[in-house]
Amino acid sequence: MKKCFKRAAATLLAGTMVIAAAACSEKKEPTENLAKNVENKDKSVVLFAPMERSKPDAENIARTAFDKTVIMAEDKLKLRVDYNTYTSENYQEKSYDDVALDRIRNNMDDFYLLNPDVLQKTGEEGLLEDLSGLDCAKNLREVVKVANTVDGKLVGIPQEVVVYGLFVNKDMFDEYGLELPNTPEELLECCRVFKENGIETPIGANRWWLETFVFAQAYADLYNGGDVEAEVKALNSGESKYSTYMRSGFEYLKEMIELGYIDAEKAYTYEAIEGEGPDFMAQKTPIVMAYWGAANSDTAYGKPDFNLRVIGFPSERGQMPVISMTGMSVAANAENKEDALEVLEVILSDEALQVYAETNKVISPSKNVEVNCIPALKPLNDLVNEGTYVLASNAGMKVEQWGNTCLIVRKLMEGASVDECMAEFDRLQEESLK
Repeated sequence: MKKCFKRAAATLLAGTMVIAAAACSEKKEPTENLAKNVENKDKSVVLFAPMERSKPDAENIARTAFDKTVIMAEDKLKLRVDYNTYTSENYQEKSYDDVALDRIRNNMDDFYLLNPDVLQKTGEEGLLEDLSGLDCAKNLREVVKVANTVDGKLVGIPQEVVVYGLFVNKDMFDEYGLELPNTPEELLECCRVFKENGIETPIGANRWWLETFVFAQAYADLYNGGDVEAEVKALNSGESKYSTYMRSGFEYLKEMIELGYIDAEKAYTYEAIEGEGPDFMAQKTPIVMAYWGAANSDTAYGKPDFNLRVIGFPSERGQMPVISMTGMSVAANAENKEDALEVLEVILSDEALQVYAETNKVISPSKNVEVNCIPALKPLNDLVNEGTYVLASNAGMKVEQWGNTCLIVRKLMEGASVDECMAEFDRLQEESLK
């Protein structure tokens, strides 16, 4: 169970700089096999990240975007940023998250790029600096503050907001006279029509991302009209139950599986995109779920031979994007804490975030930074800009969301009942209250 959770947490970061290493969860002791890149400057700060600094001619866009912002900080502050790099092939037991947690607890680096579960855990332990006083924090979207605040402290700021949605083949919807679905009932009707017209599996799925359907329904009201702070407080105290929120989403997912709209047996064996992707690109299935960046990537869904649209997940409040994010964090006891905070001021400034967003074509954490997205992503982009979304990672919730929900959905795929899945949420909540 613990090993699976590590992999689930890593998968959250698909499309960002972290996923390339975080999804490869093998290594040795955290003090070994860390590649360093040192520039000829007298003053330095140390970053722990999943990937090395890219070479000048590197073609990896995500790494280049991050490095561009780091170079901006080095030039402005007259220092160098040394990379302590996680190299997965050299570690056989621990994930990137394991190593990051160990290094933070042993005060080994100045700042970090963290997955939500580690950010939440180390934030609760008081090991991360409060970033709310930074000038760049004043420009953050509210969703970023909510997701990365622990015990009243903003302990992480990302360089991009990762948004999940439904990738749909609009041509196939048009062929059968179907409108793009807004509600769960409308999606069921679309699937019924597809199924009756010979489409074996209307929704292509993998073993990582089916929880997005659950989140869209579970927390649509909480994040869109509810008192988020009060409701999260009630969950953390045990006054409210996570299972009460989650039940409708699990019941809906169970219904789609039983009706044959999702092939749970195949999905359980599929990795993200690699499994269901070929059938979607070949127009054998009209619907899959993926993250924003997959629509920009030629190796994923970037150049289909059909009219691609990316929409929010159907909910009773309409189409609902599901959001997750990583965080740049500074160790509270860092040797070069003040310098590290200054580096974050630069790489998370609107100027640097504009460079990052334009390079990667992603949604920025700053409300002041906008990038023209491809037409396929416009429906999702419009919803996020309107403030319509559901959080799949909220550091303020005592029960970690993404990884745990992923694993419990996995139980549903294996044949567990909805009641059994809800009992698992209750168990996790009881543990969090001890």
